[in-house]
Amino acid sequence: MNIGQASRASGVSAKMIRYYEQIKLIAPADRTGGNYRSFSDREINELRFIRRARSLGFSVEEIAHLLSLWRDRGRPSREVKVIADGHVRALEAKIAEMQAMVDTLRDLSRGCAGDERPDCPILADLSSGAAPRREPAASRGFQP
Repeated sequence: MNIGQASRASGVSAKMIRYYEQIKLIAPADRTGGNYRSFSDREINELRFIRRARSLGFSVEEIAHLLSLWRDRGRPSREVKVIADGHVRALEAKIAEMQAMVDTLRDLSRGCAGDERPDCPILADLSSGAAPRREPAASRGFQP
């Protein structure tokens, strides 16, 4: 398959395929006599793997590690689980941080009259440079 066909088959854009080759996430594709990239079914599966891992928010470094584990049929699954569990903890931390931002903005919006007057607690807060408040996740009903 050429790069356009590989892109369609894997769901990864041609630009990203070139980038993944450049950063050595995937091996450079074989080349035809006309110097076009030629992708095998195995390489398409790797691209699908990368696309799915990216959709789950894994970093390029994590994906490189996961790919190496996937390619190694003799590896213990606990190594994969450690990476996945660490990623879950990082996502939960991001969710908690974003919920704190939502809570802060919601409170600021409630305090704004939204009328013809120029005074606005939202703008006042933004100009103060204050960090969003952080509540423990359990107090918002979030269960890790």
